[in-house]
Amino acid sequence: MGADFSQPQRQSSIGILVMFFYTLQQYARALWPMIVIWIFKFDEVNKLYFFLGMIAVFVSIGVISYLKYLNFTFFLDSENEEFIITEGVFNKTKTSIQLRKIQQVNINQSFIQKLIGVYELDVDTAGSNKKEGTIKAISHELALELKFRLLENEELKTTIGTETIALEETEQKLFEAAHPFIKISFLSLLKVGITSNYGRSIALLVIFFTTIYENFQNFGDESKVYEEKVGSYIDKNLVLQTILTSIVLLFVVVLVVNVIRTVFKYYDYKITRQKGSLLLSFGLLNTKSTIIKPEKVQITTVKRNYFQKKMGILELKIKQATSGEKEERKSIIEIPGCSEAERDSILRLLFHKIPEKGLMLQPNFRKLIFSVFISIGLPLFGFLGIGYWLEPIIFEYSYMVPVYLVVIGLIQYFRFKNNRLFIHENFIIKQSGAWDISNDIIEPSKIQAITTSQLFWHKKLNIGSITLHTAGGNIAFQLANYSIVKQQVNLWLYEIETSDSNWM
Repeated sequence: MGADFSQPQRQSSIGILVMFFYTLQQYARALWPMIVIWIFKFDEVNKLYFFLGMIAVFVSIGVISYLKYLNFTFFLDSENEEFIITEGVFNKTKTSIQLRKIQQVNINQSFIQKLIGVYELDVDTAGSNKKEGTIKAISHELALELKFRLLENEELKTTIGTETIALEETEQKLFEAAHPFIKISFLSLLKVGITSNYGRSIALLVIFFTTIYENFQNFGDESKVYEEKVGSYIDKNLVLQTILTSIVLLFVVVLVVNVIRTVFKYYDYKITRQKGSLLLSFGLLNTKSTIIKPEKVQITTVKRNYFQKKMGILELKIKQATSGEKEERKSIIEIPGCSEAERDSILRLLFHKIPEKGLMLQPNFRKLIFSVFISIGLPLFGFLGIGYWLEPIIFEYSYMVPVYLVVIGLIQYFRFKNNRLFIHENFIIKQSGAWDISNDIIEPSKIQAITTSQLFWHKKLNIGSITLHTAGGNIAFQLANYSIVKQQVNLWLYEIETSDSNWM
């Protein structure tokens, strides 16, 4: 039996505790300077006034939390097809969200909500950079039912057996929710933690050892006498072994932290089918549950590196409609540790077929030359300029220049080698990356706008650039064959004009 959302209803009564904790958190953020002063000057503060003040604060928070609970109601207006939320303590606000504009509904559970036994439901549309409606305390069953109702855009057929059909659909939902067709194992999460975020790990290593080296330099300049006394006891081989051991230990620590972060974030990752959509649920301390509707997916990215390929795993990222770059980063839905078979199952559900690459466009070699100039030429000129005219001491680090040239040169070469744009009748796939190879997949019908550009010195070479604008972000490709690009743009613009895609 489905819940009745046609009448205003409140959150779970135990949600008053959730309101209390969130209100307490807001007060603590606003009054933290006073709290710090009270802590450091606790002996000087009048204890009676202090405890009376604390009691008054907690009582006021309790009253405000109760009023928030009492004044918060939500219901579905079936006549106007809107979701109505009323809230406020002294100044009440009424939020009306049109059902057809709802982009995503997430069910989350923070650590506090997990202890209390309630869930949070967020309603998001593509036209704003914040959540339009949030219900802080609701049972899981009610949250799931409300999510289904909010995301249901199909018109119900008026047949004699409507009630029977609705019952069968409810039973199907319960069956699908209880039987996930993809479950990311703990071992797969470990593999993802070990094989991802190398760039971040290397950056931390560089920053750490640069700081250590500078400290040793300062220490050596200020204590020459001490260095002369103990210098004879230090074996250079032992120092070298210590440095190498420190590098290995730090790298292990970074990997362990990355593994822990991955496990905590994606623990118990389950993907279930629900009426042609994907229901994702994951998280150890903070549990998140979200639905992905295929027609609203903008960009799907398949990413893997060499180690992940050997281990038989990959990562999927799904972008839906957003309202800005900040929201774009936050709204990316990640599916880590998928096998190739699981990837194909997800892609089939999202696109109804496995995306094909089709015609391949590759950038002109001038893109590689320009990238090498920016990443190697300019830094090298800067290094030489600083050494000759400002700080000659910088030449003491010249031994690092060949290493930099080799590493950056290889990165730019593999980026150029892997940079491709594949054009198929139904799909556009951009391949990029040096170590982590990414394939961004979009459908031509999801394109909102197309930008092409060509510098005047590129006209004779017949090369130019293109940017595909979607509601989930942009895909850019530089220095491709401009004749082919213009031909494809005309086809895509025609498809955009004639498409009836319901991605909003």
